[in-house]
Amino acid sequence: MLITLTSDMGLKDYYVASVKGAIYSQLPEVNIVDISHDIPPFDIIHASFVIKNTFKQFPKNSVHIIGIDAETNEEVKHIIVKNHDQYFIGADNGIFSLIFDKQPDGAWEIVNNNTIDFAFPTKDIFVPVACHLARGGLPALVGKPIDKIKTKQFFRPILDNNSIKGMVCYIDKYGNLMTNITKQVFKEVGKNRSFKIYLTKSEYSIQKIHHRYNEVPEGERIALFGSSGFLEIAINKGVKGSGGGASQLFGISINDIISLEFKD
Repeated sequence: MLITLTSDMGLKDYYVASVKGAIYSQLPEVNIVDISHDIPPFDIIHASFVIKNTFKQFPKNSVHIIGIDAETNEEVKHIIVKNHDQYFIGADNGIFSLIFDKQPDGAWEIVNNNTIDFAFPTKDIFVPVACHLARGGLPALVGKPIDKIKTKQFFRPILDNNSIKGMVCYIDKYGNLMTNITKQVFKEVGKNRSFKIYLTKSEYSIQKIHHRYNEVPEGERIALFGSSGFLEIAINKGVKGSGGGASQLFGISINDIISLEFKD
């Protein structure tokens, strides 16, 4: 049995420990994996990028609790989503449409028969459901089937015959810039042509894709397709205290534009 946790609660307060305690109280033998608790508050786009690049490494029947913007209202319900033989529990606020490249294999609205208005749904609602699923319980016993989930439109690269205009959607602890430009899009538009990557807000550019960070000298800028499959801009070993990462050196933040121009 395995349950993962992703939240914006941080580790300063008691919240994460409280959630874990509630899980262990019901399933003492369960394995709990922390994916991240450093998601910016209520940032489902950031959270979706983290989960999207993580969940496929977990075994079948893993259960994922997503404690991001978890409050409900008339428009947003708590749901269970099944995809890739795994279960995901969270608020139907659009995050699931950002995580998956396909429609869910199944989705259920969580039925809460308790009249109490829980102020901590990640612990009070998601945990019992997660433990039920981790034991092998059926989602239909704790939820009612729904036909569709809410969708949220994520900014997609703008393409033409000679260019790709994407954006930075994630910055890791090393200051590496993760874009929304996939290797497939790069190949389809580029057609093996020479190119130049322009780093907006910076006079720097890059004209080659590498495969590994150490293919350039320490402190040198580099572009590569990382393990996520997305174009990444980095500085080889350019962490804080050693020259700075790409975000710091180029003055680039999340949502800033990265452009690729191809030559005929």
